Amino acid sequence: MDQYIGKMLDNRYEIMECIGMGGMAVVYKTRDHRLNRLVAVKILKPELAQDAEFRRRFHDESQAVAMLSHANIVSVYDVSQSDGLDYIVMELVDGLTLKQYMQRRGTPLNWREAQHFITQIMRALSHAHSRGIIHRDIKPHNVMVLRDGSVKVTDFGIAQLASAAQNTMTQEAIGSVHYISPEQARGSHVDCRTDIYSAGVVLYEMLTGRLPFEGDTPMGVAIQHISAIPVPPRSLNPDVPQALEDITMRAMAPDVNQRYGSADEMLDDLKEFRKNPDMEVSQPVPQDEVDEPTMVVPVARHSGGDTERRRREAAREPERRERRYREEELDEYDDPPARGTNIVPAVAAIVVILIFIGGMIFFLYNFLLKGMFEDKQEYSVPSLLGYTLEDLEKNPAILGEFKYEEGDTVYSEEYPEGQICAQTPEAKTMVKEGELVIKVTISGGEDTMYMPRVDGWEYRQALLKLQNEMGLEVEVQEEFSDTITKGMIITYTPLADIVVEKGDKVVLVVSKGPETPKVAVPRFVGMKFEDVERQLGTMGLIRGKVDQHYSTEYAEGLVIWQSKEGEVDKGTVIDFMVSLGPEETEPPSTEPPATEPPATEPPATDPPIPTENVGVPASTQFINVDLSGFTGTVDVRILVGDQLIFDGSVDASTGVLSKPATASGVQTVSIYINNVLERSYSLNFSQ
Repeated sequence: MDQYIGKMLDNRYEIMECIGMGGMAVVYKTRDHRLNRLVAVKILKPELAQDAEFRRRFHDESQAVAMLSHANIVSVYDVSQSDGLDYIVMELVDGLTLKQYMQRRGTPLNWREAQHFITQIMRALSHAHSRGIIHRDIKPHNVMVLRDGSVKVTDFGIAQLASAAQNTMTQEAIGSVHYISPEQARGSHVDCRTDIYSAGVVLYEMLTGRLPFEGDTPMGVAIQHISAIPVPPRSLNPDVPQALEDITMRAMAPDVNQRYGSADEMLDDLKEFRKNPDMEVSQPVPQDEVDEPTMVVPVARHSGGDTERRRREAAREPERRERRYREEELDEYDDPPARGTNIVPAVAAIVVILIFIGGMIFFLYNFLLKGMFEDKQEYSVPSLLGYTLEDLEKNPAILGEFKYEEGDTVYSEEYPEGQICAQTPEAKTMVKEGELVIKVTISGGEDTMYMPRVDGWEYRQALLKLQNEMGLEVEVQEEFSDTITKGMIITYTPLADIVVEKGDKVVLVVSKGPETPKVAVPRFVGMKFEDVERQLGTMGLIRGKVDQHYSTEYAEGLVIWQSKEGEVDKGTVIDFMVSLGPEETEPPSTEPPATEPPATEPPATDPPIPTENVGVPASTQFINVDLSGFTGTVDVRILVGDQLIFDGSVDASTGVLSKPATASGVQTVSIYINNVLERSYSLNFSQ
């Protein structure tokens, strides 16, 4: 357990988790309780806190970064000390390092994307250089890529005021060796052009997908930075425009005088290139001796081979000038000595030369040749898989005779974030003395997914993204909204940019549109229809179809039946059936019936006279069909005796279908739904 987790600094900053580790300090995700926001706190490592040099560097960073305020530089909020801990409070950046971004996207990057990133990096350096600050460790690991595509330069851990001691590099070349400038590798004077060189290496890596120089040892890489010229980017990636290659190679010129003189100068070329990708990049005129005539060097488009030749010549130019300078010194003393001159100086010179030669022989034997005649001891490479870099620092026994070199960070499903997931050479490999370095690859954990922003999306589009593409479980809830169109997403959880994993539950709240007011429809049966019509208007309801039927139960003009009752939406259409009164019959005849002589017996062919329901008055009854157990559209058929009352399709969502039937006496009611007899019962129409 980290000793700082849960610690409160200055009764304000609560340390939550470790999010990064550098050469001098550890970075923690922290909550600022005073302003209720998340910040990053950088704390000097305990083992270095007692070292005056490291403390000086750490405070230099505080002084340097506090002077900077730029959109492409991580902001510093506070510099303080608590319980003996020196710390810096910084902006918490949510994003990936440029190195992780390149690993995720795959390299090389599109040259337009590379131009976009390097322009922002140069803006940050321009601001820092204008404040007299040199970063001195520009590399993709120290550049954060935010979700909106902007970048922020971070980790001024070895930044130093340009006005401070400039020749502090004599003992060590600080900075990552693959991005180090030649003057840093030599331990020479550094200025703003050092950052320009490192930025050129970053641009080279983005354009080509590889570093300009590789080697078996850090020293071998550093020597290449001093003496070698990298392969032109277009030789590795023909899609790179010629002008962008020229900008890259000028930024990486080994001779500081051949590089851009300032970040602003490189920015100008990048801006011009953005407007005109076919531009010609001017090259600086070599600074020759004053006694040589001034020459105007024309700018011309050249082929890749000519570019390589001219760069090699430019790299050798300092060597040629040095050789000419030595020849001029010798010319001053090439006159023969006068006769009788003392020969002691000549003898002394010979002695010095012999001593020098002897020293060289001693050096070559002890440091180069001696090892060739001795058998080197072999060592078995230990397994570092599963360990963290902190484990290796705390327990040197894990490494034994070996040292480690931190490599890339990659996603891994097998090893948690921060653990070593690969190493070179592999465990149990036998290596000889002098090769005891293990390059380790760090796990970045599983590939992180973030909840996308789905505000204002149509919910089916969001389902396609979240379910099909991301494998999330989605629950849809509906709410009325006066401002959000029906079917569009109102809100969702978790919120955007929150880390999610496959199978996580996401809740989408979808708009049902504006809420329609409800109206309570009373029972109108038995009321005068003209009164019902007036009520419909005041209630916001609409009169629908009106049928008329005879009825012995309801007087003429009264409502017999209505299609809706109870709570409905305002504006609902309601159908009615209105009574015509009882059906009229012919009055009985006053004349006596004609008399005929009675027959002795009826004809054998006459049918029997039916007596059932004869003389029984007719009435109207409502046949109710319960559709609550059905969905969709159903076919309904209603028979009363032999009379077909209704035969048609009905939406089951209406709940109850009610149809009037006029008959007399006791009748059998048969109800068919989808051609299946659902109910059959007797109904007395005389009551």
